[in-house]
Amino acid sequence: MFSQDINSLIFWAAGLIVAVTIHEFAHAWTANYLGDNTAKLMGRLSLNPLVHLDALGTLALLIFHFGWGKPVQVNPNNFKNPKVGWALVSIAGPVSNIVTALVLSVPLKFGNLGAGVNELLTTIIIVNIVLMVFNLIPIPPLDGSKVLYAVLPNSVDTRQLEIYGPILLLALVFLGGGLIGSIINPAVNFFLTIMV
Repeated sequence: MFSQDINSLIFWAAGLIVAVTIHEFAHAWTANYLGDNTAKLMGRLSLNPLVHLDALGTLALLIFHFGWGKPVQVNPNNFKNPKVGWALVSIAGPVSNIVTALVLSVPLKFGNLGAGVNELLTTIIIVNIVLMVFNLIPIPPLDGSKVLYAVLPNSVDTRQLEIYGPILLLALVFLGGGLIGSIINPAVNFFLTIMV
């Protein structure tokens, strides 16, 4: 029983490292591609997990099964269209997670890999899907908020959302009595049904 718990923790940590690293790298790569080299200058255009993992976010994911990486710094003024550029950079993270999950689901579905490898791949897929769906919630500072801003009229003042968004998000996570789970679980289960 103890060894199973250790294995699960190791697999979950591996899933976290893969998912967060690819997610944050995708933000940095997309920003650089669109003309903002801020992340590149900060050393974030890398697949080295050490430059992307946030200590508190990693601990939260291991304990609460949600978490975050170190945010990639972006200067949207370097984009030709700041709102669209920021939205594209933001959506790149979740897209990278679903692509990773899809790629890993192929050997899982069609290969004969053994129980340990199957469990590892399944865990990495689950973490990627959870990270993707959670980040698409349109509440700052999550990626979905930047996508929301891109479709809102310029007359809408998003500064209040930036101020109160993190408080609302924490309230949903810690005080919502499972509310955040009820928001993301249907989407997570949908993707898992397809891939696992």
